[in-house]
Amino acid sequence: MGVVKSAIGDMLMTFSWVVLSATFGLQTTEIISAAGFQGIAWAPLAITTSLIFVYVSLFTVVFGSASFNPTGNAAFYAAGIPGDTLFTLAVRMPAQAAGAAGGALAIMEFIPEKYKHMISGPSLLVDVHTGAIAETILSFGITLAVLLIIVKGPRRLLAKTFLLSLATICFVVAGAKYTGPAMNPAIAFGWAYMTSSHKTWDHFYVYWISSFVGALSAALVFRTIFPPHRPRPRPQKMKQKKEKKPKKDKKQKKA
Repeated sequence: MGVVKSAIGDMLMTFSWVVLSATFGLQTTEIISAAGFQGIAWAPLAITTSLIFVYVSLFTVVFGSASFNPTGNAAFYAAGIPGDTLFTLAVRMPAQAAGAAGGALAIMEFIPEKYKHMISGPSLLVDVHTGAIAETILSFGITLAVLLIIVKGPRRLLAKTFLLSLATICFVVAGAKYTGPAMNPAIAFGWAYMTSSHKTWDHFYVYWISSFVGALSAALVFRTIFPPHRPRPRPQKMKQKKEKKPKKDKKQKKA
């Protein structure tokens, strides 16, 4: 039941994240307009980072240990961090993909028509091989950053969340002209499902193979630098066996 509960949590979290993250651009635009920040160069980046920080903090409280990124789960497993097994990874991944597809369908169904042009997900903007290289590098970078922040970063949850938000927006900006970017196969699958491109080789190559290669490579690098802690086996107490002395016969034969 624990695995099923985790899968359901992942599905709901991924669904919610896709719905909200698809509107980051719209929310940023509306905030800039309402606050009168037009023409300020740093405003879009600062507002989007703040939105990510707020939503990640909220999701941490609401969904707990749930996850919306299968490469993240696989990377933590490969890095030797307790939590998942190969079985739980195999169960959680389809749930995350299903949640992403449901989120993409929901946001496009209920968003007003005048805003639909502002709603989009990851899309390949370069040739396939360039996109695959870009997604590998981006997935490597974001995964290594997440591992360092979560495992070796500050103890305060708010500090971790802020660093995660900052790292996310940096890599999103870096990959915007290449693959969207996704750095998350489940979310890429959800948006590809909208156009029936989720079954194509290009999608699988760029957003699944490349993302996992990048994430698992980052996990191996992290594991090499920070080997998993293995508790030393407790020394077994040697039980001293008392040697039994041979009993002397009380009755001695008289010569």
